[in-house]
Amino acid sequence: MKRKGFAWIVFLAALLLAACGQPAIQSPTEEAAETSEPETAAPGDLIPVTVMLDWVPNTNHIGLFVAEANGYFADQGLDVEIIQPADTPVEQVVAGGAASFGVSYQEQVTFSRTAGVPVVSIAAIIQHNTSGFAALAEKGIETPADLAGLRYGAFGSPIEDATLELLLSCFDADAATIDMINVGYDLMPLLERDEIDFAWIFYAWDGLRAEQQGIDLDILMLADYADCVPDYYTPVLIAGESLLQENPDLARAFLAAVSRGYTFAAENPQAAADILVAAAPELEAEADLVRASLEWLGPRFQDDAPRWGEQSLDVWRRYADFLLNSGVLQGEFDPVAAFSNAYLPE
Repeated sequence: MKRKGFAWIVFLAALLLAACGQPAIQSPTEEAAETSEPETAAPGDLIPVTVMLDWVPNTNHIGLFVAEANGYFADQGLDVEIIQPADTPVEQVVAGGAASFGVSYQEQVTFSRTAGVPVVSIAAIIQHNTSGFAALAEKGIETPADLAGLRYGAFGSPIEDATLELLLSCFDADAATIDMINVGYDLMPLLERDEIDFAWIFYAWDGLRAEQQGIDLDILMLADYADCVPDYYTPVLIAGESLLQENPDLARAFLAAVSRGYTFAAENPQAAADILVAAAPELEAEADLVRASLEWLGPRFQDDAPRWGEQSLDVWRRYADFLLNSGVLQGEFDPVAAFSNAYLPE
C-alpha cells in the first residue's frame, strides 16, 4: 500500500518504553477470584475508584455513567470518578495503579501485554465488532474487492494495513493498490470533500450521524466478514494484574455495578441517553444521535453471550494469531492470561 502524510503512531515503541521498570506480576487465576467474597463497605465509607476512558464520553461508556447516576456504584460501596484519557496510554495508567480500571480494546491489550504491560481485560463492553469501512454511496462499494485502488483515510494504527490486506485477499483483490493517507480521526468531512474515498468508522456513532445528516454511505461491516477477518472485542474494560491479585473483591464489586448499568441501558436506551447527556453536557447538541446510538447498541451489548461482559478464549486466540501471522505483533502472547470472566457477576 502507498502511504503518504505523517508517519504512523509509534504505538509499540511507546508501550515498550512505558513498560520499563514494571515489576513482573503473575496473572491472577479465576479460581482465586471466584473463591473470594466481596467486602461490604460501611455506610458512608465508600471505596474511591478511578476509571479512565479511552476517549471523550460517548455511548460505548454508557454503563459507567448509568451506574454512577443510578447509585449502582454506591450500592457496591464504591465512590467512582470517571476521567478522560491523558497523554499516557490508558493501559499504562491502569497497570501502574494510577487508575483502578480503564476502557481499552482487545488489540491494545494484546500489544500491551506483549510489550510487558500487565493489564487484563475483565469484560467485553460490546460482544461483536461494530466497525466497518465506509464510503459515500456514489463510490459504488459493494464488496471489499471494490476498495482496491481507492484512497483510504488512515488514523495511524498498526492494524489497518493488516486488516485491509486480509479482507481484500479473501476477495482476490490487491490491497497494495490502496493509497493510504494518514489523516487522523476527523474522517467524515474528508469523505464529503472527496479528499479520501473510504474510512474505518464505528457505525453506532459516525454511521448513524451520517444517516441523520442525510449522507448516504455504503458500509462494509467487519462483523459480516468474520470468516475472513477474525472478530474481536472493541471496547473492553481493563484492570491491572496487581489490583486483581491484591483486591479481587474490588473488581467484582465494580463489574457488578457496571453490568447493571449496561443492562439498564439496553432495556431503557432513552433514559440512558438522558443520563449520558446530563453527565457530558458537550453532547447536548447531539442528543438525538446519542439516543439513536443507544437504541442501536442496546441489543448488542450482550448480544448472543450468556451474560454481559463474557469473553471467549477463541476470540482472543484467533485475533492474536491474525496479528502474529500478519507480522504486526512481535513477541510472545498468551491469550489465556489476557482476559478473565472470573470477576463478572453470576
